[in-house]
Amino acid sequence: MGHSSIAAKVGLALALAAFADWLFYGQRIGLSLSLFTIALAGVSALFNHAALDSRRALIGSAILVTGLVPAIEELNTLSFLVLAASLAIALLLVTNAETTGLADRVRALRNFVLLGPFRFFLDAPQALNASAFTRGFALWLLPATLSTVFIALFAAANPVIEQWVSLLNPKLIFEYVSIPRVLFWAMMLALVWPFIHVRWRRRKIIVATEADAVEPPPPTPLVSPEFVGPSTILRSLILFNLLFAAQSILDGIYLWGHLALPDNLTYAAYAHRGAYPLIATALLAAVFVLVTMRPGGPAEKSKVIRPLVYVWVGQNVLLVASSILRLDLYVDIYMLTYWRIAAFIWMGLVALGLILIVARIVLNRSNQWLVGVNLIAPAIVLYACSLVNFDAFIADYNVAHSKEASGKGVQIDMNYLLTLGPQALPAIDKAIMLRPGNPESCLVSRRDRLVEQQRQDLAWRSWGFRNWRLRHRLDTQATSQSAG
Repeated sequence: MGHSSIAAKVGLALALAAFADWLFYGQRIGLSLSLFTIALAGVSALFNHAALDSRRALIGSAILVTGLVPAIEELNTLSFLVLAASLAIALLLVTNAETTGLADRVRALRNFVLLGPFRFFLDAPQALNASAFTRGFALWLLPATLSTVFIALFAAANPVIEQWVSLLNPKLIFEYVSIPRVLFWAMMLALVWPFIHVRWRRRKIIVATEADAVEPPPPTPLVSPEFVGPSTILRSLILFNLLFAAQSILDGIYLWGHLALPDNLTYAAYAHRGAYPLIATALLAAVFVLVTMRPGGPAEKSKVIRPLVYVWVGQNVLLVASSILRLDLYVDIYMLTYWRIAAFIWMGLVALGLILIVARIVLNRSNQWLVGVNLIAPAIVLYACSLVNFDAFIADYNVAHSKEASGKGVQIDMNYLLTLGPQALPAIDKAIMLRPGNPESCLVSRRDRLVEQQRQDLAWRSWGFRNWRLRHRLDTQATSQSAG
Protein backbone atom coordinates (compact mmCIF):
# COMPACT_ATOMS: atom_id res chain seq x y z
CA MET A 1 0.00 0.00 0.00
CA GLY A 2 1.38 3.44 -0.96
CA HIS A 3 2.56 6.12 1.40
CA SER A 4 -0.27 8.44 0.34
CA SER A 5 -2.80 5.82 1.42
CA ILE A 6 -1.13 5.48 4.80
CA ALA A 7 -1.04 9.27 5.13
CA ALA A 8 -4.78 9.42 4.43
CA LYS A 9 -5.38 6.73 7.03
CA VAL A 10 -3.29 8.62 9.58
CA GLY A 11 -5.38 11.71 8.84
CA LEU A 12 -8.63 9.81 9.39
CA ALA A 13 -7.22 8.26 12.57
CA LEU A 14 -6.44 11.75 13.87
CA ALA A 15 -9.97 12.84 12.96
CA LEU A 16 -11.41 9.91 14.90
CA ALA A 17 -9.16 10.73 17.86
CA ALA A 18 -10.46 14.31 17.77
CA PHE A 19 -14.03 12.98 17.63
CA ALA A 20 -13.28 10.76 20.62
CA ASP A 21 -11.82 13.73 22.47
CA TRP A 22 -15.04 15.69 21.91
CA LEU A 23 -17.21 12.74 22.91
CA PHE A 24 -15.31 11.26 25.85
CA TYR A 25 -12.63 13.46 27.40
CA GLY A 26 -13.89 14.85 30.68
CA GLN A 27 -17.43 13.69 29.87
CA ARG A 28 -19.73 10.96 31.12
CA ILE A 29 -19.89 8.12 28.62
CA GLY A 30 -23.11 6.52 27.43
CA LEU A 31 -24.68 6.92 23.99
CA SER A 32 -21.45 8.62 22.90
CA LEU A 33 -19.69 5.24 22.82
CA SER A 34 -22.27 3.82 20.41
CA LEU A 35 -21.93 6.88 18.16
CA PHE A 36 -18.15 6.53 18.14
CA THR A 37 -18.43 2.82 17.34
CA ILE A 38 -20.67 3.58 14.35
CA ALA A 39 -18.21 6.22 13.11
CA LEU A 40 -15.29 3.83 13.53
CA ALA A 41 -17.14 1.10 11.62
CA GLY A 42 -17.94 3.55 8.81
CA VAL A 43 -14.30 4.68 8.45
CA SER A 44 -13.16 1.06 8.56
CA ALA A 45 -15.57 0.14 5.76
CA LEU A 46 -14.37 3.16 3.73
CA PHE A 47 -10.76 2.01 3.72
CA ASN A 48 -11.46 -1.70 3.38
CA HIS A 49 -14.23 -1.68 0.76
CA ALA A 50 -12.14 -3.82 -1.60
CA ALA A 51 -12.49 -6.76 0.79
CA LEU A 52 -16.27 -6.44 1.13
CA ASP A 53 -18.98 -8.54 -0.41
CA SER A 54 -22.66 -8.05 0.21
CA ARG A 55 -23.27 -11.28 2.14
CA ARG A 56 -20.45 -10.87 4.63
CA ALA A 57 -21.18 -7.14 4.93
CA LEU A 58 -24.79 -7.89 5.92
CA ILE A 59 -23.71 -10.51 8.48
CA GLY A 60 -21.10 -8.17 9.95
CA SER A 61 -23.60 -5.30 10.13
CA ALA A 62 -26.11 -7.56 11.91
CA ILE A 63 -23.48 -8.60 14.46
CA LEU A 64 -22.50 -4.98 15.06
CA VAL A 65 -26.13 -3.87 15.50
CA THR A 66 -26.67 -6.76 17.91
CA GLY A 67 -23.69 -5.56 19.96
CA LEU A 68 -24.94 -1.97 19.93
CA VAL A 69 -28.32 -2.82 21.47
CA PRO A 70 -27.07 -3.58 25.04
CA ALA A 71 -24.79 -0.51 25.00
CA ILE A 72 -27.66 1.75 23.96
CA GLU A 73 -29.91 0.16 26.57
CA GLU A 74 -27.39 0.69 29.41
CA LEU A 75 -23.64 1.14 29.20
CA ASN A 76 -21.92 -0.98 31.81
CA THR A 77 -18.97 -3.33 31.92
CA LEU A 78 -20.84 -6.24 30.37
CA SER A 79 -22.47 -4.24 27.56
CA PHE A 80 -19.11 -2.60 26.80
CA LEU A 81 -17.46 -6.01 26.44
CA VAL A 82 -20.33 -7.20 24.22
CA LEU A 83 -19.95 -4.12 22.02
CA ALA A 84 -16.16 -4.48 21.73
CA ALA A 85 -16.47 -8.18 20.90
CA SER A 86 -19.17 -7.61 18.28
CA LEU A 87 -17.08 -4.89 16.60
CA ALA A 88 -13.98 -7.12 16.41
CA ILE A 89 -15.97 -10.15 15.19
CA ALA A 90 -17.77 -8.08 12.56
CA LEU A 91 -14.43 -6.73 11.32
CA LEU A 92 -13.02 -10.26 11.15
CA LEU A 93 -15.96 -11.61 9.13
CA VAL A 94 -16.09 -8.68 6.74
CA THR A 95 -12.37 -8.20 6.02
CA ASN A 96 -10.84 -11.64 6.55
CA ALA A 97 -12.64 -14.10 4.29
CA GLU A 98 -9.54 -16.32 4.03
CA THR A 99 -9.66 -17.32 7.70
CA THR A 100 -12.01 -20.24 8.19
CA GLY A 101 -12.68 -22.48 11.15
CA LEU A 102 -13.24 -21.52 14.76
CA ALA A 103 -9.65 -22.06 15.91
CA ASP A 104 -8.20 -19.86 13.14
CA ARG A 105 -10.69 -17.10 13.83
CA VAL A 106 -10.02 -17.17 17.57
CA ARG A 107 -6.28 -17.01 16.85
CA ALA A 108 -6.78 -14.10 14.46
CA LEU A 109 -8.87 -12.20 17.01
CA ARG A 110 -6.30 -12.89 19.72
CA ASN A 111 -3.49 -11.46 17.57
CA PHE A 112 -5.69 -8.51 16.62
CA VAL A 113 -6.41 -7.64 20.26
CA LEU A 114 -2.88 -8.19 21.56
CA LEU A 115 -0.83 -6.75 18.69
CA GLY A 116 -3.21 -4.28 17.04
CA PRO A 117 -2.84 -1.39 19.51
CA PHE A 118 0.94 -1.30 18.98
CA ARG A 119 0.83 -1.11 15.17
CA PHE A 120 0.03 2.59 14.73
CA PHE A 121 3.43 3.69 16.03
CA LEU A 122 5.14 1.31 13.57
CA ASP A 123 2.93 1.93 10.53
CA ALA A 124 2.58 5.71 10.71
CA PRO A 125 6.30 6.52 10.14
CA GLN A 126 6.05 4.90 6.67
CA ALA A 127 4.17 8.00 5.55
CA LEU A 128 7.29 10.03 6.34
CA ASN A 129 9.10 8.57 3.28
CA ALA A 130 6.88 10.41 0.81
CA SER A 131 9.03 13.50 0.20
CA ALA A 132 12.26 15.25 1.08
CA PHE A 133 10.34 17.50 3.45
CA THR A 134 8.86 14.58 5.33
CA ARG A 135 12.22 12.84 5.41
CA GLY A 136 13.66 15.97 7.01
CA PHE A 137 10.74 16.00 9.39
CA ALA A 138 11.50 12.39 10.28
CA LEU A 139 15.09 13.30 11.09
CA TRP A 140 13.93 15.81 13.70
CA LEU A 141 10.78 14.09 14.97
CA LEU A 142 12.50 11.78 17.46
CA PRO A 143 15.00 14.39 18.76
CA ALA A 144 12.27 17.01 19.20
CA THR A 145 9.84 14.60 20.85
CA LEU A 146 12.35 13.19 23.34
CA SER A 147 13.76 16.66 24.02
CA THR A 148 10.26 17.82 24.93
CA VAL A 149 9.90 14.84 27.29
CA PHE A 150 13.25 15.64 28.92
CA ILE A 151 12.30 19.31 29.33
CA ALA A 152 9.06 18.26 31.00
CA LEU A 153 10.96 15.97 33.38
CA PHE A 154 13.52 18.68 34.13
CA ALA A 155 10.71 21.17 34.81
CA ALA A 156 9.18 18.69 37.26
CA ALA A 157 12.57 18.20 38.91
CA ASN A 158 13.87 21.77 38.88
CA PRO A 159 11.74 24.77 39.91
CA VAL A 160 14.18 27.13 38.15
CA ILE A 161 13.59 25.40 34.80
CA GLU A 162 9.88 25.36 35.62
CA GLN A 163 9.98 29.14 35.96
CA TRP A 164 11.79 29.46 32.62
CA VAL A 165 9.18 27.28 30.92
CA SER A 166 6.38 29.32 32.47
CA LEU A 167 7.87 32.47 30.89
CA LEU A 168 6.99 31.02 27.48
CA ASN A 169 3.34 31.54 28.48
CA PRO A 170 2.14 28.12 27.35
CA LYS A 171 -1.32 28.72 28.83
CA LEU A 172 -2.84 29.52 25.46
CA ILE A 173 -1.64 26.19 24.08
CA PHE A 174 -1.98 24.07 27.17
CA GLU A 175 -5.43 25.30 28.11
CA TYR A 176 -6.75 22.34 26.14
CA VAL A 177 -3.56 20.31 25.91
CA SER A 178 -2.14 18.45 28.89
CA ILE A 179 -0.13 15.29 29.45
CA PRO A 180 -3.29 13.28 30.30
CA ARG A 181 -4.94 14.58 27.13
CA VAL A 182 -1.91 13.73 24.98
CA LEU A 183 -1.92 10.24 26.46
CA PHE A 184 -5.66 9.99 25.72
CA TRP A 185 -5.04 10.89 22.05
CA ALA A 186 -2.19 8.38 21.83
CA MET A 187 -4.43 5.69 23.29
CA MET A 188 -7.27 6.48 20.88
CA LEU A 189 -4.92 6.46 17.87
CA ALA A 190 -3.60 3.06 18.97
CA LEU A 191 -7.14 1.71 19.36
CA VAL A 192 -8.65 2.96 16.08
CA TRP A 193 -5.67 2.26 13.83
CA PRO A 194 -6.15 -1.54 13.60
CA PHE A 195 -9.71 -0.94 12.34
CA ILE A 196 -8.54 1.55 9.69
CA HIS A 197 -5.36 -0.18 8.50
CA VAL A 198 -6.61 -3.76 8.76
CA ARG A 199 -3.90 -6.38 8.61
CA TRP A 200 -4.53 -9.96 9.70
CA ARG A 201 -1.74 -12.36 10.56
CA ARG A 202 -2.10 -15.59 8.55
CA ARG A 203 -0.27 -18.86 8.34
CA LYS A 204 1.43 -19.17 4.98
CA ILE A 205 2.00 -22.49 3.26
CA ILE A 206 4.86 -22.20 0.78
CA VAL A 207 5.38 -24.83 -1.92
CA ALA A 208 8.85 -24.57 -3.43
CA THR A 209 9.07 -24.81 -7.23
CA GLU A 210 11.72 -23.89 -9.75
CA ALA A 211 9.74 -20.80 -10.70
CA ASP A 212 9.78 -19.72 -7.07
CA ALA A 213 13.52 -20.21 -6.67
CA VAL A 214 14.07 -16.51 -7.18
CA GLU A 215 15.50 -14.46 -4.37
CA PRO A 216 12.60 -12.54 -2.81
CA PRO A 217 12.79 -8.77 -2.58
CA PRO A 218 13.99 -7.36 0.75
CA PRO A 219 11.15 -6.67 3.16
CA THR A 220 9.94 -3.11 3.55
CA PRO A 221 11.08 -1.77 6.92
CA LEU A 222 8.29 -0.95 9.34
CA VAL A 223 10.06 2.22 10.44
CA SER A 224 11.66 4.79 8.16
CA PRO A 225 15.48 4.51 8.14
CA GLU A 226 15.66 8.26 8.78
CA PHE A 227 13.53 7.82 11.87
CA VAL A 228 16.17 5.90 13.85
CA GLY A 229 19.23 6.23 11.60
CA PRO A 230 22.64 7.68 12.47
CA SER A 231 21.57 11.19 11.37
CA THR A 232 18.62 11.15 13.75
CA ILE A 233 20.73 9.75 16.58
CA LEU A 234 23.38 12.44 16.03
CA ARG A 235 20.79 15.23 16.15
CA SER A 236 19.23 13.67 19.25
CA LEU A 237 22.53 13.42 21.11
CA ILE A 238 23.47 17.02 20.34
CA LEU A 239 20.13 18.29 21.67
CA PHE A 240 20.18 15.97 24.67
CA ASN A 241 23.71 16.96 25.68
CA LEU A 242 22.78 20.65 25.56
CA LEU A 243 19.64 20.09 27.65
CA PHE A 244 21.42 17.93 30.21
CA ALA A 245 24.29 20.42 30.41
CA ALA A 246 21.81 23.15 31.37
CA GLN A 247 20.36 20.97 34.14
CA SER A 248 23.85 19.96 35.36
CA ILE A 249 25.00 23.59 35.46
CA LEU A 250 21.94 24.57 37.52
CA ASP A 251 22.57 21.69 39.92
CA GLY A 252 26.21 22.75 40.18
CA ILE A 253 25.18 26.32 41.02
CA TYR A 254 22.30 25.71 43.43
CA LEU A 255 22.62 22.13 44.73
CA TRP A 256 26.38 21.64 44.98
CA GLY A 257 27.43 25.31 45.17
CA HIS A 258 24.65 26.40 47.60
CA LEU A 259 24.13 29.71 45.76
CA ALA A 260 21.07 31.79 46.66
CA LEU A 261 17.97 30.64 44.79
CA PRO A 262 15.69 33.01 42.86
CA ASP A 263 12.77 34.63 44.69
CA ASN A 264 9.83 32.45 45.78
CA LEU A 265 11.99 29.30 45.76
CA THR A 266 13.16 27.51 48.89
CA TYR A 267 16.25 25.34 49.07
CA ALA A 268 14.23 22.45 50.49
CA ALA A 269 11.83 22.55 47.53
CA TYR A 270 14.73 22.60 45.07
CA ALA A 271 16.43 19.66 46.80
CA HIS A 272 13.37 17.46 47.20
CA ARG A 273 11.51 17.82 43.91
CA GLY A 274 14.12 16.47 41.59
CA ALA A 275 15.09 13.03 42.88
CA TYR A 276 12.53 10.81 41.19
CA PRO A 277 12.00 12.75 37.90
CA LEU A 278 15.76 12.75 37.35
CA ILE A 279 15.92 8.98 37.87
CA ALA A 280 13.12 8.62 35.29
CA THR A 281 15.21 10.80 32.96
CA ALA A 282 18.26 8.57 33.43
CA LEU A 283 16.26 5.41 32.75
CA LEU A 284 14.79 6.91 29.57
CA ALA A 285 18.28 7.88 28.47
CA ALA A 286 19.52 4.33 29.09
CA VAL A 287 16.70 2.91 26.96
CA PHE A 288 17.55 5.32 24.13
CA VAL A 289 21.22 4.33 24.17
CA LEU A 290 20.42 0.61 24.20
CA VAL A 291 17.97 0.93 21.30
CA THR A 292 20.12 3.15 19.10
CA MET A 293 23.61 1.84 19.90
CA ARG A 294 23.01 -1.80 19.03
CA PRO A 295 26.16 -3.90 18.72
CA GLY A 296 27.68 -3.65 15.24
CA GLY A 297 25.18 -1.00 14.11
CA PRO A 298 26.16 2.10 12.12
CA ALA A 299 25.62 4.41 15.10
CA GLU A 300 27.96 2.42 17.35
CA LYS A 301 30.72 2.52 14.75
CA SER A 302 30.45 6.29 14.24
CA LYS A 303 33.47 8.25 15.48
CA VAL A 304 31.22 11.26 16.13
CA ILE A 305 28.30 9.53 17.84
CA ARG A 306 30.34 7.41 20.27
CA PRO A 307 31.97 10.40 22.08
CA LEU A 308 28.58 12.12 22.30
CA VAL A 309 27.13 8.97 23.88
CA TYR A 310 29.96 8.88 26.44
CA VAL A 311 29.41 12.54 27.33
CA TRP A 312 25.66 12.07 27.60
CA VAL A 313 25.89 8.96 29.77
CA GLY A 314 28.39 10.80 31.96
CA GLN A 315 25.89 13.62 32.38
CA ASN A 316 23.25 11.05 33.30
CA VAL A 317 25.54 9.60 35.97
CA LEU A 318 25.98 13.14 37.29
CA LEU A 319 22.18 13.52 37.35
CA VAL A 320 21.88 10.33 39.38
CA ALA A 321 24.51 11.67 41.79
CA SER A 322 22.46 14.87 42.09
CA SER A 323 19.37 12.78 42.77
CA ILE A 324 21.19 10.91 45.54
CA LEU A 325 22.30 14.23 47.05
CA ARG A 326 18.76 15.61 46.85
CA LEU A 327 17.37 12.56 48.62
CA ASP A 328 20.14 12.74 51.23
CA LEU A 329 19.29 16.38 51.96
CA TYR A 330 15.62 15.45 52.24
CA VAL A 331 16.39 12.59 54.62
CA ASP A 332 18.46 14.95 56.79
CA ILE A 333 15.28 16.93 57.41
CA TYR A 334 12.47 14.38 57.21
CA MET A 335 14.21 11.24 58.51
CA LEU A 336 14.85 7.82 57.04
CA THR A 337 12.33 5.18 55.95
CA TYR A 338 12.49 1.84 54.18
CA TRP A 339 11.30 3.40 50.93
CA ARG A 340 14.02 6.05 51.08
CA ILE A 341 16.70 3.41 51.65
CA ALA A 342 15.28 1.49 48.69
CA ALA A 343 15.47 4.71 46.65
CA PHE A 344 19.17 5.14 47.53
CA ILE A 345 19.90 1.55 46.48
CA TRP A 346 17.86 1.90 43.28
CA MET A 347 19.67 5.11 42.32
CA GLY A 348 23.01 3.43 42.85
CA LEU A 349 21.97 0.53 40.61
CA VAL A 350 20.80 2.98 37.92
CA ALA A 351 24.18 4.74 38.00
CA LEU A 352 25.96 1.39 37.77
CA GLY A 353 23.74 0.36 34.85
CA LEU A 354 24.66 3.54 32.97
CA ILE A 355 28.36 2.92 33.54
CA LEU A 356 27.96 -0.67 32.34
CA ILE A 357 26.31 0.58 29.14
CA VAL A 358 29.45 2.59 28.38
CA ALA A 359 31.58 -0.45 29.28
CA ARG A 360 29.58 -2.56 26.84
CA ILE A 361 30.22 -0.07 24.03
CA VAL A 362 33.93 0.44 24.86
CA LEU A 363 34.64 -3.28 25.27
CA ASN A 364 32.51 -4.17 22.24
CA ARG A 365 30.45 -6.66 24.23
CA SER A 366 26.98 -7.96 23.40
CA ASN A 367 23.69 -6.97 24.97
CA GLN A 368 23.58 -10.47 26.46
CA TRP A 369 26.75 -9.63 28.40
CA LEU A 370 25.15 -6.36 29.56
CA VAL A 371 22.02 -8.13 30.76
CA GLY A 372 24.08 -10.74 32.59
CA VAL A 373 26.20 -8.16 34.42
CA ASN A 374 23.11 -6.14 35.31
CA LEU A 375 21.55 -9.25 36.81
CA ILE A 376 24.64 -10.04 38.85
CA ALA A 377 24.79 -6.53 40.36
CA PRO A 378 21.30 -6.55 41.98
CA ALA A 379 21.87 -10.14 43.10
CA ILE A 380 24.97 -9.03 45.01
CA VAL A 381 23.11 -6.00 46.39
CA LEU A 382 20.17 -8.13 47.54
CA TYR A 383 22.52 -10.57 49.23
CA ALA A 384 24.28 -7.71 51.04
CA CYS A 385 20.91 -6.24 52.07
CA SER A 386 19.93 -9.58 53.59
CA LEU A 387 22.79 -9.13 56.08
CA VAL A 388 21.91 -5.55 57.07
CA ASN A 389 19.74 -4.82 60.10
CA PHE A 390 17.67 -2.08 58.47
CA ASP A 391 15.17 -1.88 61.35
CA ALA A 392 17.87 -0.94 63.83
CA PHE A 393 19.71 1.27 61.34
CA ILE A 394 16.60 3.32 60.50
CA ALA A 395 15.58 3.64 64.14
CA ASP A 396 19.07 4.69 65.31
CA TYR A 397 19.43 7.18 62.46
CA ASN A 398 16.05 8.80 63.07
CA VAL A 399 16.64 9.18 66.80
CA ALA A 400 20.20 10.51 66.35
CA HIS A 401 19.06 13.09 63.76
CA SER A 402 15.82 14.10 65.46
CA LYS A 403 15.06 17.53 66.82
CA GLU A 404 15.24 16.20 70.36
CA ALA A 405 18.76 14.81 69.88
CA SER A 406 20.41 17.19 67.40
CA GLY A 407 18.33 20.34 67.72
CA LYS A 408 17.30 20.28 64.04
CA GLY A 409 15.12 18.21 61.76
CA VAL A 410 11.73 16.92 62.83
CA GLN A 411 10.52 15.45 66.09
CA ILE A 412 10.81 11.71 66.69
CA ASP A 413 7.97 9.76 65.13
CA MET A 414 7.41 7.18 67.87
CA ASN A 415 4.59 5.50 65.98
CA TYR A 416 6.90 4.76 63.07
CA LEU A 417 9.67 3.52 65.35
CA LEU A 418 7.27 1.11 67.01
CA THR A 419 6.29 -0.34 63.62
CA LEU A 420 9.93 -1.31 62.98
CA GLY A 421 9.73 -4.19 65.45
CA PRO A 422 11.93 -5.41 68.31
CA GLN A 423 15.18 -4.41 66.55
CA ALA A 424 14.19 -0.77 67.14
CA LEU A 425 13.97 -1.21 70.95
CA PRO A 426 17.39 0.36 71.76
CA ALA A 427 16.50 3.43 69.71
CA ILE A 428 12.99 3.55 71.22
CA ASP A 429 14.49 3.53 74.73
CA LYS A 430 16.82 6.41 73.78
CA ALA A 431 13.86 8.32 72.33
CA ILE A 432 11.88 7.85 75.54
CA MET A 433 14.81 9.21 77.55
CA LEU A 434 15.08 12.26 75.29
CA ARG A 435 11.43 13.16 75.88
CA PRO A 436 10.67 15.13 79.06
CA GLY A 437 8.19 13.71 81.56
CA ASN A 438 6.87 10.22 81.96
CA PRO A 439 6.10 8.20 78.82
CA GLU A 440 2.47 7.68 77.88
CA SER A 441 0.85 4.46 79.05
CA CYS A 442 -0.01 3.37 75.48
CA LEU A 443 3.63 3.89 74.47
CA VAL A 444 4.83 1.78 77.40
CA SER A 445 2.29 -0.92 76.53
CA ARG A 446 3.40 -1.10 72.89
CA ARG A 447 7.07 -1.18 73.95
CA ASP A 448 6.34 -4.04 76.33
CA ARG A 449 4.74 -5.99 73.50
CA LEU A 450 7.92 -5.58 71.48
CA VAL A 451 9.98 -6.79 74.44
CA GLU A 452 7.74 -9.85 74.73
CA GLN A 453 8.04 -10.48 70.99
CA GLN A 454 11.81 -10.26 71.28
CA ARG A 455 11.81 -12.70 74.21
CA GLN A 456 9.79 -15.18 72.15
CA ASP A 457 12.21 -14.78 69.23
CA LEU A 458 15.01 -16.10 71.48
CA ALA A 459 13.34 -19.51 71.82
CA TRP A 460 15.51 -22.16 70.21
CA ARG A 461 13.09 -22.81 67.36
CA SER A 462 13.02 -19.12 66.35
CA TRP A 463 16.56 -18.24 67.45
CA GLY A 464 18.60 -15.97 65.21
CA PHE A 465 22.01 -14.39 65.66
CA ARG A 466 20.55 -10.93 65.10
CA ASN A 467 18.02 -11.46 67.91
CA TRP A 468 20.80 -12.70 70.21
CA ARG A 469 22.86 -9.58 69.48
CA LEU A 470 19.80 -7.42 70.20
CA ARG A 471 19.35 -9.11 73.58
CA HIS A 472 23.01 -8.46 74.38
CA ARG A 473 22.66 -4.80 73.31
CA LEU A 474 19.56 -4.29 75.45
CA ASP A 475 21.28 -5.82 78.48
CA THR A 476 24.33 -3.61 78.00
CA GLN A 477 22.14 -0.54 77.57
CA ALA A 478 20.14 -1.39 80.74
CA THR A 479 23.36 -1.90 82.72
CA SER A 480 24.79 1.44 81.65
CA GLN A 481 21.54 3.23 82.51
CA SER A 482 21.36 1.68 85.97
CA ALA A 483 25.01 2.52 86.61
CA GLY A 484 24.40 6.11 85.54
